[in-house]
Amino acid sequence: MSKNISEKTLQDLEFSKVLEHISTFCISGLGKENVKEILPIEHKKTLFKELNLVNEYLSSFESENRVPNHGFDNISQSIKRLAIENSFLETDAFLKIATTSLTVNELIKFFKKFEVQFPTFFELSQKIEFTTFIDDEIKKIIEISGEVKNNASSALKQIRKDINHIRGKIGASFSSALSKAIASGYLDDIKETVVDNQRVLAVLAMHRRKVAGSLLGSSKSGNIVYIAPQATLAYAREYQNLVYEEKQEVVKILKTLAEVIRPQVYLLENYLQFLIHTDVVGAKAKYAFEINAILPKISKEKKIYFKNAYHPILWKKNKEKNIETVAQTINLNEKQQIIVISGPNAGGKSITLKTIGLLQIMVQSGILIPVDERSETHIFDAFLTDIGDNQSIENQLSTYSYRLKNMRNFLKRCNENTLFLIDEFGTGSDPELGGALAEIFLEEFYNKKAFGIITTHYSNLKVLANELENVTNANMQFDERTLEPSYKLFIGQAGSSFTFEVAQKNGIPFSIINQAKKRVETEKVRLDKTISKLQKERNRLQKNSDNLEKQQSKGQEHLDNIQEKEQRIQEKLAGFQELYDNNQKMLSLGRKINELLNKYFQTNNKKELTTNFNKWVVDEKVKHLKKNPEIPKTKIQKQKAKVVQKQMQEVIEKVEKEVLEKVVEVRKDKKIEEAKISAEKSNYVFKINDRVRIIGSNSVGTIDIIDKKKVTINYGFFTTKTLLEKIEIVEKSK
Repeated sequence: MSKNISEKTLQDLEFSKVLEHISTFCISGLGKENVKEILPIEHKKTLFKELNLVNEYLSSFESENRVPNHGFDNISQSIKRLAIENSFLETDAFLKIATTSLTVNELIKFFKKFEVQFPTFFELSQKIEFTTFIDDEIKKIIEISGEVKNNASSALKQIRKDINHIRGKIGASFSSALSKAIASGYLDDIKETVVDNQRVLAVLAMHRRKVAGSLLGSSKSGNIVYIAPQATLAYAREYQNLVYEEKQEVVKILKTLAEVIRPQVYLLENYLQFLIHTDVVGAKAKYAFEINAILPKISKEKKIYFKNAYHPILWKKNKEKNIETVAQTINLNEKQQIIVISGPNAGGKSITLKTIGLLQIMVQSGILIPVDERSETHIFDAFLTDIGDNQSIENQLSTYSYRLKNMRNFLKRCNENTLFLIDEFGTGSDPELGGALAEIFLEEFYNKKAFGIITTHYSNLKVLANELENVTNANMQFDERTLEPSYKLFIGQAGSSFTFEVAQKNGIPFSIINQAKKRVETEKVRLDKTISKLQKERNRLQKNSDNLEKQQSKGQEHLDNIQEKEQRIQEKLAGFQELYDNNQKMLSLGRKINELLNKYFQTNNKKELTTNFNKWVVDEKVKHLKKNPEIPKTKIQKQKAKVVQKQMQEVIEKVEKEVLEKVVEVRKDKKIEEAKISAEKSNYVFKINDRVRIIGSNSVGTIDIIDKKKVTINYGFFTTKTLLEKIEIVEKSK
């Protein structure tokens, strides 16, 4: 048990129930035992490693690199026995040790391969020696089935050879005796059976003296006796001797194997601890996955910020009943050192208190917690709680006496790195006297700069919380009409206890409530009434504020969507405009080139083509310079420009030459192609159902009738007649 976290604190926060739940995810008995013994970790470096291990294991659930199987048998007793000199283990125990060694080696290789994803696991596994010696030595001697191999020793090999030989003789002699007994009619219908692992004849009782052999028993009715034939008895004795020798030789071999493995006992102990630890980490990760837990940021700065936190035990119970669990957000820091929660009973004050306490204990025990990923916390040195009814029958202490004793302990141990949780602070005594003492205790905790949360009904504590700079009031929200709790914590305002309202809702007569009001001090009633009104007004304003925020959020989201769509439309328009301009320019250039080429094809005047082309290039250049004016050139730049212009002229002439050559080639190819097509068409004999079209037309139809040189073409909705010489084939009929 941690010296700074008492067993009573763990009981108050029901930490054992969390451990019980985690243990169900373990895959070994030893893992379950270790989970149930989990305690808060004092050494911070060890704690951070444990948290990182659990987080790495959890991350593997959403990765292709899942942690390999790490199931194992409990070999602790085998390890203890193996450590004793001249001892040996049974073959199945050796096989379990071999499997354990193999499992650990697989894990070591896995974490080495995926070091980037599992850095903490890699560091942990590197402390264990990687060796296949244990597995190899055991597998050399023992079969997977658990039998010692024949070649484990030459003596064993010979003994088993002799055993097989004797078995053959026993089988042959028994078969001979069986045949004779059957021929003589001495046997029952079942003929034979097995008694004490030995084949025997099922002889009718009336013939028992006629069969030589040893009587080994009889049936329940006594009609059948079981006799081992005399011929097999001699062999059976020899067989038993050989079996005994085999057992002795096997023991000798296993002792030798134990001597070989014994120096590795320390390694086997490391293997076992590593697998137990991995099982515990795996169980924590599986538990975290079930409750949507994460690793919050661990801050060096003293603060707790649990966003959307919920109590894991309450969450589990509510889930079983299909009830939604209300999440809480708690923030403790230097400017909000202590929170005083007030309000009616059954509103969720104690659950909120326990939620913060349990989650903090879980983090400090290496367990991930169900909070938002932006949450943060700090590691506290001391953890003090006073929750629930603490009457002690054994020590004859009342609730208040116990609490005073507890407060004395708090004052003694409390420091600036302490987290304290006190439920129903100041109760158990006279409200005025107990409340006054509670004020002093609260001021002491405040002056010692401890962090804490307390719940109370005392008005003087609410007032004190309002006066102290870094202490804040809070309340659990209630529906003022139905007086039903919403279980939501509101920071910044004390809560009314709604004493008379709750009494009225539960059927207490008005007359009694009015009498009670008269007996209470007027100022007390006025204060409670004022708090009640403020709380109702604040609830109304909070609802309006929430609605306005939702509307503003929706409006902003809608505006963002519109702006985003408008931006996308503008980008598309700009893109279309640019594309259109480029296409228009290319079309213009293409038309001009086409015009020059057509004129050249008609006149075949190369000089005119060159002149017109150069003139056109100059015109285009002038237009380009007007749009993109050049900076005045120096003499050197002008010379360079002339050189470039000359090079451009050469390129133009070269292009012209290539164009002319290409034109000539295209013309030749076109003439050849046209000649081929013409020849094909002139030679082709049209048939019914050929798909054809009239030359110069795009419509395709089917030939219905061929009448000499005339043809009727069916277009589906209409038919037309034309001459064969005016049509061309599109697709031949099949």
